[in-house]
Amino acid sequence: MVVNTALLDVPSLPALEPAWLRRVRAEPEFLFDIQHAVGGPFHLVYPDRFAANLIGFRDVLAARGVAGRVYYGKKANKAGCWLDAVAELDGAVDVASEPELVHALAHGVRGRDIGVTGAAKSAGLLRLAARHDCVVAIDALDELERLAAIATSAGRTRVLLRRLPPNAPDSRFGLSDADLEYAIARCARLASVVELIGFSFHLDGYAVAPRAELANELIGLCASTKARGLPISAISIGGGFACSYLAEADWARFRAERNPGWFHAGKTFDKFYPYHQGPTGPAMLDAILATEFDGRALAERLRDNGIELFIEPGRALLIDAGCTVFPVLGYKQNADYGITTVQGLSMSVSEQWKGSEFLPDPILVPRDSDPAARPVASCVGGASCMEYDVLTWRKVPLAQRPEYGDLLLYPNTAGYQMDKNESEFHQLPLPPKVVVTEEAGRLRWRLDR
Repeated sequence: MVVNTALLDVPSLPALEPAWLRRVRAEPEFLFDIQHAVGGPFHLVYPDRFAANLIGFRDVLAARGVAGRVYYGKKANKAGCWLDAVAELDGAVDVASEPELVHALAHGVRGRDIGVTGAAKSAGLLRLAARHDCVVAIDALDELERLAAIATSAGRTRVLLRRLPPNAPDSRFGLSDADLEYAIARCARLASVVELIGFSFHLDGYAVAPRAELANELIGLCASTKARGLPISAISIGGGFACSYLAEADWARFRAERNPGWFHAGKTFDKFYPYHQGPTGPAMLDAILATEFDGRALAERLRDNGIELFIEPGRALLIDAGCTVFPVLGYKQNADYGITTVQGLSMSVSEQWKGSEFLPDPILVPRDSDPAARPVASCVGGASCMEYDVLTWRKVPLAQRPEYGDLLLYPNTAGYQMDKNESEFHQLPLPPKVVVTEEAGRLRWRLDR
């Protein structure tokens, strides 16, 4: 049913829905069968879309004639099905912990296709990385020394030196100019156990220009380091590839007209993820590679200098690849809007636990659809005893009054929403991840592993 928002004093922010999710919603018994089997909330994940997103990034590299690798930023979602897709496509994975590295290996990702990043790394993580021929991004001088000691017995280990972003001098990540120079010299002396293959960085935000500018600077650093006899061959520009969840007009209206009256209890937020932006995903990578420096595109400079480009997208590989479904426990009317309570916790939509709000409208999937029903406006609360356990503070339009046993579907939650802040508070089990596939024109499902 199309919600007539003119009847309600709340805006609609419908999500941009991929075709697979529209098909799932067209067969509601599919969702109810899964809910019956798992007995509570669950996440749907769709690896075919993940694979298509990965191929999209690789196609841009190929079209620009740039040698490169796409490392899936595993922290964005813990499901194993993404790793299966990476292995099948001969891709790569970025990890930051021992369990993440072991999980990737267990799903067939080869050690040489794994990058190890993050803050100061444990001895166990460095040891695994060294023994499995992973690429390690060095974040501090003492980390380089610890890796060198481990690599002495494990074999020569490939490393990137992570540069402190020039626009974020207070960041706790990366090496300052002085430390970077020292680390380069130290790698030369440690060449029997450490192989310096390049440099890396990660920037906050989603702008094209800063990434292109810093990548161009690192190409120059690669050239000067090569001249010192070190086998430099790669730079990594990290992740932060933009994604869009909403239509441009809907996002513009929300930003222009937003007021506390749209939210339960007059709730206010200081910031939101930019739910519509551009260029996104592979198009953003293309824009970075097309950026010109002295009349030459970045892609050309990479080719001419024999530099391989590594990228580490997380959210941008997961966009349109998953959703979250909560059973409805009840609904009550408060003044001009209602409060829908679902089985589950707001930790399963993690944006709320960063002092923000996940804005795309949840979609009501009623057990019994009523063509004569009138739409209602509702916020959405979790099942805990905490006043602040709220999945959606915004009063969202729903096609009809929710009833016990209905389902409430949150679209596009695969990237960072599903399990970043998951919790078994109240001893409630974590929502399982359910893998959706299509075979011979039929939707099928299985539990993720």
